[in-house]
Amino acid sequence: MYLVAIAWMYVVVMMAIVEAGSPNGTVIGAVFTFLLYGALPLSIVLYLLRSPARKRARLNAEALATPAPSASQPDGGDHAPGDAIAAERKEA
Repeated sequence: MYLVAIAWMYVVVMMAIVEAGSPNGTVIGAVFTFLLYGALPLSIVLYLLRSPARKRARLNAEALATPAPSASQPDGGDHAPGDAIAAERKEA
C-alpha cells in the first residue's frame, strides 16, 4: 500500500517540477498541482484504506479497558450484588 503511495507522490513531484520549470508555468501552479493531484487525494485514500486497522485497534483498546468479572460480581454486571445466601423458606 505504501509503495503505491510513494510512487504516486514521485509522479506528482515530477509533475510539479515540470510545471514550475516550464515557460508558461508558475510556482503557484506547481504548488496547486502538488496539493490537488498529490497530497489531498493521497491523504483521503490512505485514510480510507487504514479505517479497518483503526477499527481493530479501537476494539482491542476497548477489550483491554473492560475489567474482568470479579468474585464480588459473579454475573459480571455493574449492578450491586444481591445477598450471596438464599433466603430460608418456612413451611407452614
